[in-house]
Amino acid sequence: MNDSALITTGLPIALAIIMFGLGLTLTVADFQRVARTPKAVLVALVLQVLVLPLVAFGLVTVFDLEPLLAVGVMLLAASPGGTTANLFSHLFRGDVALNITLTAINSVLAALTIPIITNLAIAHFDAEGELGLQFAKVAQVIAIVLIPVAIGMLVRRRSPEFAERADRPVRVFSIVVLVLVSIGALIGERENLADYAQQVGLVTGIFCSASLALGYVGARLLELDQRQAIATSMEVGIHNTTIALTVALSVLDSTEVAIPSAVYSVLMYILATCFGFLITRRHPRPDTNTPTDPSGQPEQDVH
Repeated sequence: MNDSALITTGLPIALAIIMFGLGLTLTVADFQRVARTPKAVLVALVLQVLVLPLVAFGLVTVFDLEPLLAVGVMLLAASPGGTTANLFSHLFRGDVALNITLTAINSVLAALTIPIITNLAIAHFDAEGELGLQFAKVAQVIAIVLIPVAIGMLVRRRSPEFAERADRPVRVFSIVVLVLVSIGALIGERENLADYAQQVGLVTGIFCSASLALGYVGARLLELDQRQAIATSMEVGIHNTTIALTVALSVLDSTEVAIPSAVYSVLMYILATCFGFLITRRHPRPDTNTPTDPSGQPEQDVH
C-alpha cells in the first residue's frame, strides 16, 4: 500500500484540500479571540500540547508496544483537533467559538509539534533505522498543514460566499478520505490486523477516553463554564487523524505507524458520542454564559 501513488501523491493532495477547507472556516478574528478567553485557550492548549503526549507515552510504555506502533500512538497524540471536534461540540452545546479558536491555533502549532514529538518518539523507541523525519520531511509537514489553511483564509476573506458554498462539500470529502484511508491502512496490514487490534485497540480506546475526560475535568477544575468544558473536551479528545495518517503513510512511508490512527479514527466517533451524552445527561442545560462574537453579539456561527 505504501508504494501506491494514491498514498504518496493522492493523500497529501487530499489533506491539502481538507486543510484548505479548514481555512475557509477561519478568520483572523478566530486568532484574535484568544485575548477575550485566554484562560480557556491556555487550559486546552496545555492539555493538548503537553499533557496528551505524556499520557500517550505512559500508555505505550505500560503496554510495551512495538516501536512502530508506539511511534504511531505518539504521532496521534501530537495531531491537533479539527473540524470534527467543532461538530461534536455543536451537537452537545459546547462553546463552538472556543473550538474554532483552538482549531485555528492548533493547526499552526501542529506544524511544529508533530515533527518534534514524532522525532523524539522515533529516537526513544529506536525506530531510526526504519523511519526518519529530517528537515525536508518536516518542511513537507509544514507545507501540507499551514499553506492550504492560509490560502483558505485568504479565499474566505476575498469571497465569503464561495467559502460558505464550499464548506459542506469539503466536510463530506474529509469524512470520505478519512474512512477510505483508515480502511486502506487496516487492509494493508490485514495479516497482522488481529495482533494490532489487540495491541493498539485498548491503548487507543483508553487514550481517547482519557483525552475526553482530561479535557472536561481539567476545564471544570480550573473553573471554566460548562460550555467551555464541553468544547475543551471535544477539542482535546478528538484528533485530526487525517493529518496523522498522511504523515505516517506519505511522509514516513509506514503502514504500521498509521495503524493506531486508523483504529482511533473508528473508536473516537463512538467514544466521543458516549462521552457527550454522559456529560450532558449530568448537566442537561449548559451554563448561561453565552459567548459572543468579536462584534459583541451572541455567537451563532457553528462553522
